[in-house]
Amino acid sequence: MPSKPLKKPALGQWALGALCAVALAAVACWFSLDKETRGLLRTVPTNRDLLFWNQPQRDAAFRAMDRLPFLVRWHTVQPGGDPRPLPPGPPLALPLDIDAYMAGQRSAALLVLQGGRLRLERYGLGFEDGGRWTSFSVAKSFTSTLVGAALRDGHIRSMDDKVSDYIPGMKGSAYDAVSIRQLLTMTSGVRWSEDYADPQSDVARFNSHRPEPGVDALVSYLRQLPRAAPAGTRWNYSTGETNLVGVLLAQATGKPLAAYLQEKVWQPAGMERQATWLLSKTGLEISGCCIQASPRDFARFGQFILEGARVQGRSIVPDGWLQEATTARTGIGQPGRGYGYQWWTYDDGSFTARGIFGQGLFIDPARQLVIVSHANWAGGARDPVAGPAREAFYRAVQQAVDDEAASQR
Repeated sequence: MPSKPLKKPALGQWALGALCAVALAAVACWFSLDKETRGLLRTVPTNRDLLFWNQPQRDAAFRAMDRLPFLVRWHTVQPGGDPRPLPPGPPLALPLDIDAYMAGQRSAALLVLQGGRLRLERYGLGFEDGGRWTSFSVAKSFTSTLVGAALRDGHIRSMDDKVSDYIPGMKGSAYDAVSIRQLLTMTSGVRWSEDYADPQSDVARFNSHRPEPGVDALVSYLRQLPRAAPAGTRWNYSTGETNLVGVLLAQATGKPLAAYLQEKVWQPAGMERQATWLLSKTGLEISGCCIQASPRDFARFGQFILEGARVQGRSIVPDGWLQEATTARTGIGQPGRGYGYQWWTYDDGSFTARGIFGQGLFIDPARQLVIVSHANWAGGARDPVAGPAREAFYRAVQQAVDDEAASQR
């Protein structure tokens, strides 16, 4: 008896099978991603300007800025093979509720390193010690340190060299007569608006600027800005100028900033984990922003600066340069405070790096103190409550260290 021909599956059955296979592959792919990437994909921002992301988008993105190459690009900074230990110390007796403070800050990480020992280490917002949180303008102080290294290495001749000596595209602009020192102290006198809430401010408009063909996007934007005051006479906070420092550094050293950071700081200072540095639309590191690193490695950087930026007993910056960088070179209109070379300064000798939304690195040489803060402030870039609360926390930690020292005399 002849066998019956096999019955061909209906087209609908094929389609259903293919759909199931795609679904299973998608599920497998989803669960192969780390939790930070999954969180970012759930709330992926549609606006490329992070200044205008909502709070859930920032919560997800600040820990995963370097996870999605279609959103941003980055260069990697590799650690060496010998991480610097951060031994635990006795808990610091603080006269405040740490949980309440962190909740008010919407804190992702809070570390206090004193005398080279971890006296406090806490995490929030579902963030963990092995993750990377973005720095925002804390990166400015890393960039400043690389300028010092470039001076020591002979890539930059003098702090009084002109910007256009290293970036020919700035010739004929308002930056033509501005020195490297004036860029680092933000006293160029060139007009710039850093209003994070204003979509027409320079810091916002730059993101959508279309450069001339063959011209770096930042150079293209900044060289069209007019002069507002004589160079060296007025302080005006400008992320654009720190980004210009990065272009200058890349020209002077002939290296990407991430590679120079790896060479001069990340490996010799004993960082433990890989870091990343986000790139501009023209492929250069955004030197005024956006280093992603672990909280403990931010603490190691603070300790490195506290100890004079020394590697095997020799500073990577010129003698006396770091003291200049971390003390007031210009006033900022606030009593007891000033601005150095991309560091905010206090008259008591302490200094800090600050980023929008609550990133911070506070260093107090007199008390051998480093404080790392990562957060996503509820009130945005310039939260009127969280900012003063963090300053009060710094003072409370300083007082606790003083009280402890007094009790041991």
